Amino acid sequence: VEGLNLCTSGSATSCEECLLIHPKCAWCSKEEFGSTKSITSRCDFLQNLIANGCAGAIENPSSSISVVKNVPLSSKGSGQTHLDVTQITPQKVALNLRPGDQTSFRVQVRQVEDYPVDLYYLMDLSLSMNDDLDNIRNLGTKLAEEMRKLTSNFRLGFGSFVDKNISPFSYTAPRYQNNPCIGYKLFPSCVPSFGFRHLLSLTDKVDRFNEEVQKQKVSRNRDAPEGGFDAILQAAVCKEKIGWRKEASHLLVFTTDDVPHIALDGKLGGLVQPHDGQCHLNEANEYGASSQLDYPSLALLGEKLAENNIHLIFAVTKSHYVLYKNFTALIPGTTVEILHKDSKNIIELIVKAYNSIRSKVELTVWDSPEDIGLTFTATCQDGLSYPGLRKCGDLKIGDTVSFEVAVEARSCPTEDTSHAFTIKPAGFRDTLEVAVTYNCLCGCTGRAAPASGKCSGNGTYACGLCECDAGYLGARCECEEGASGDMHHAMCREAEGKPLCSGRGECSCNQCLCYESEFGNIYGPFCECDDFSCARYKGILCSGHGECHCGECKCHAGYIGDNCNCSTETDGCVSSDGQMCSGRGTCVCGKCQCTEPGAFGETCEKCPTCPGVCSTKRDCIECKLFNSGRLADNQTCQKHCKDEIITTVDVLETDDPSAILCAYPVNNCVMKFTYLELASGKSNLTVLKEPACSSAPSAVTIVLAVIGSVVLIGIILLGLWKLLVTIHDRREFDRFQSERSRARYEMASNPLYRKPISTHNIEFTFNKLNKSYNGTVD
Repeated sequence: VEGLNLCTSGSATSCEECLLIHPKCAWCSKEEFGSTKSITSRCDFLQNLIANGCAGAIENPSSSISVVKNVPLSSKGSGQTHLDVTQITPQKVALNLRPGDQTSFRVQVRQVEDYPVDLYYLMDLSLSMNDDLDNIRNLGTKLAEEMRKLTSNFRLGFGSFVDKNISPFSYTAPRYQNNPCIGYKLFPSCVPSFGFRHLLSLTDKVDRFNEEVQKQKVSRNRDAPEGGFDAILQAAVCKEKIGWRKEASHLLVFTTDDVPHIALDGKLGGLVQPHDGQCHLNEANEYGASSQLDYPSLALLGEKLAENNIHLIFAVTKSHYVLYKNFTALIPGTTVEILHKDSKNIIELIVKAYNSIRSKVELTVWDSPEDIGLTFTATCQDGLSYPGLRKCGDLKIGDTVSFEVAVEARSCPTEDTSHAFTIKPAGFRDTLEVAVTYNCLCGCTGRAAPASGKCSGNGTYACGLCECDAGYLGARCECEEGASGDMHHAMCREAEGKPLCSGRGECSCNQCLCYESEFGNIYGPFCECDDFSCARYKGILCSGHGECHCGECKCHAGYIGDNCNCSTETDGCVSSDGQMCSGRGTCVCGKCQCTEPGAFGETCEKCPTCPGVCSTKRDCIECKLFNSGRLADNQTCQKHCKDEIITTVDVLETDDPSAILCAYPVNNCVMKFTYLELASGKSNLTVLKEPACSSAPSAVTIVLAVIGSVVLIGIILLGLWKLLVTIHDRREFDRFQSERSRARYEMASNPLYRKPISTHNIEFTFNKLNKSYNGTVD
């Protein structure tokens, strides 16, 4: 077997230890086998043991499976012998498991046609459900008609609930004892509150259902949540009083228009005792522990519903659909449907939920042991396999689906231990019982020979090895330990406190017998050395340039370092110009480590940003294009410029930011080129075909340019002066206008002006010709 040998590296000292290492490991019980200094060689892969001559004496148990009971699947449910209906096969399986050795079996499930149905209708009778109660008074007859289209054997039962009749959940004052609706104008009369009341056991006489519904009246509780979970649990566990049949499909329809109370809510009313999951219906078929026990938890509900094979259907109003939908994820085998506020769609809802339940199969596991691993693979109607899935949907009545169940034991329990678990489709009464025993003992252990001559009469011979009696040691129990036993062990320790034989051998008669290892040799007086525990480089021991001795690499000539990966040769660091790392780095372990910023390459010969790069590339351009320059004279152009790719152009593009522009003078002109390092390690040089030359400007051009510049500057200065004067004048005029508008007098009224003419009026009286006159003399 190639690669890591888990069996030999596990250091198994007995057959049982070997079997626990890996399911592919086997043990050789042959007396003369392997090296006298090896213990672990007896534990190996089967093919290795056979190749080493152990055929016929190998212990290699495997897991096995046997089908104990396998009754064929039924095709129809209703008939005279309901208990003979089979919906899962096989019904009983026995497994004998070796730890780690996975085995599997196939389970088939079929929902038979015309299967009996028991439906228990559980209704919220709080005040808000009054209109719903009116609409279901004839529900029994209509529901029976619809359900008999699906099954010929249908029974119906009825129960109701409100909430715990204690404060603060209900009205408990004396005035509300007989009528909690007193003072409520919209509905002044109702019955006292109650937790759960079983009204009609399951029966095929649907008229009785209608009669019981017509007798019912609503009640009133104080808070919004209802005590529906109390009612669900009692309907599930009180099997005899409810009348659930073992041979029927169980449906529990829960109708409400509000949220439920859950576990720990009871503490508000002083109820600290958790629900015990038992039936507490009294002689009046009412929930008698309503005021003693807390509300049940979701986990307890799920356990009891599954235990009694009950499919729970939540029929709730739209406003609470999301909450109850979340409940279905926590309670297996549960569905939720939207109920109209007046419950008019209840029949359609029940039929739809029933069809939904019958269209899927989901396996559940009960009492699975902790050391057993289970893996499911579903094969549904489409014929495809779905690993990790234990559920199939979109089924029709009569369809058969199968599940591959892989079982693996993770460990070996104590001797004579057996376990059992149950596989059960959710909501089915049919089960598959799986009995598990463990195959952890070797057959050769049962043939052990005490005081065997093979063990010098001082031990028990079993499975090819000697287990020495107290006071004796050695591979054949040939050494007597006696009072000097500590001394014998001390001679097998490298130092006080260290393990015997360094934990890699067995102390036998004052000397260490080192274990064999697939990785190499273990040696030394205390098994302290080996030839495989040295440093590695790229997975190769001592880099392939040395030998491993007792945990340390002994390097070959020309190599140094802890793992011999460092070469002392410097030939690979000499650049083409004869310098060490082109003068831009140091040679370490035969390779250049560039120290000049921007330098790279095997010999640091590439450095776009280093000083002098342009002059180096210039030499290659001159020698390759023009057969001139320093390199052409030395006739070394091809050697130094072998990695240069030179291209000539008419116009030099300088847009590439990674390209470096270089220039050098040639006969009063300038030769320009760009330099770019390629990923391949070569250099791309782009050169102008001809040097760029420019002529000197004429004296007339210079004079005219100077005069034009002076005139232009003068015009600009005059323009600036004119602009400043204009701005100043505008500001002065605006100031004058502002002061004029603030004057306190008008232009036509001068307070210093006086008229030159004054007018005075004199009143007088005189007589003329005996006549009196009043007048004015001017």
